[in-house]
Amino acid sequence: MPRKVRQLIAELERAGFVNRGGKGSHRNFIHPTGQVITVSGQPGHDVPPYLEKQARRALQSIRHEEN
Repeated sequence: MPRKVRQLIAELERAGFVNRGGKGSHRNFIHPTGQVITVSGQPGHDVPPYLEKQARRALQSIRHEEN
């Protein structure tokens, strides 16, 4: 079962991303290192595969930069 948008947002926030607003169901999350990811969808919706992939890459990049 795919995870929900609210779970993805929680993971991004734990990694240090900050919600900088957006329009409609789109939210822009920015990390202090400059990494940006746009999350679309309502909190109860499933995360689309492309967004899951973008988030995974962004989180890996952040972890790599921290080490």
